[in-house]
Amino acid sequence: MKPAVTISYCVGCNWLLRAGWMAQELLQTFGDALHGVTIAPAEVPGTYRIEVDGKTIWDRKRDGGFPETKEIKKRLRHVIDPERDLGHLDR
Repeated sequence: MKPAVTISYCVGCNWLLRAGWMAQELLQTFGDALHGVTIAPAEVPGTYRIEVDGKTIWDRKRDGGFPETKEIKKRLRHVIDPERDLGHLDR
C-alpha cells in the first residue's frame, strides 16, 4: 500500500491555508507515489505537524517553525523513495 501523509494544523492560528498549500505541493511532486494527503485540525493549540504513516517528519515545535517546501519534499522522499530524483531540489 502507498504511504499516506497527514498534515495537522492549529485552527485557532489560521494555518489551514498553509497546510493546504503544503498538501498541494506534496501531491504535485509525489502524487503517483502517495495514497493521499489528509489535512486535519489539531487538538493541541500551536500544532503544525507532517506525518507519513504516523511517523513525524516535521513538527513546528520540535523542528523550529515552519518548513521550507524543499525540506519537506526531501524528508518525504527519504521515507518513501530514497532513490527518487527531485530534479532542481537536489542540485
